Amino acid sequence: MLKASPSLGTGSITTRNDPRVLPFGHFLRKTKINELPQVFNILLGDMSVVGPRPLMKVDFDKYSDDIQSVIYSTRPGLTGLASIVFSDEEQYFTNTGMDHHEYDRKYIAPYKGALEKWYQEHVSLWTDLKIIFLTAWVIVSPKSKLTYTFFKDLPPKPSHL
Repeated sequence: MLKASPSLGTGSITTRNDPRVLPFGHFLRKTKINELPQVFNILLGDMSVVGPRPLMKVDFDKYSDDIQSVIYSTRPGLTGLASIVFSDEEQYFTNTGMDHHEYDRKYIAPYKGALEKWYQEHVSLWTDLKIIFLTAWVIVSPKSKLTYTFFKDLPPKPSHL
């Protein structure tokens, strides 16, 4: 990304074909290779493999207080349910006709919050193993709906998403 990218364009939200992302960055984001440095944070104990993704304050503030407390009580992770369901999040901002931050606050953040809450209530080694598998799966097959097959009791995805 460009050096001043947080203060340019849509700020903390990256859209499809975002001009702030350079060509090599597009490749890294598409293949998820850009996430590999976070393995060091896992080895240091600052992150876990599965958990809510670390957020910028502006994005964290979009969540309700009860969801913020769920996120605070869980160590951030390299992957999670919201990362899988929104693995191509940029597509949701395309042609919405709304301000991207407003769309995120009104539609995406509440569903991500519901997924984080569901995870907190169902945390187990078996759940984590499924999430790790699904993370690799959506890289290979991004349009897959396998997540909802593995976890039949997930909160239903709102129709506007």
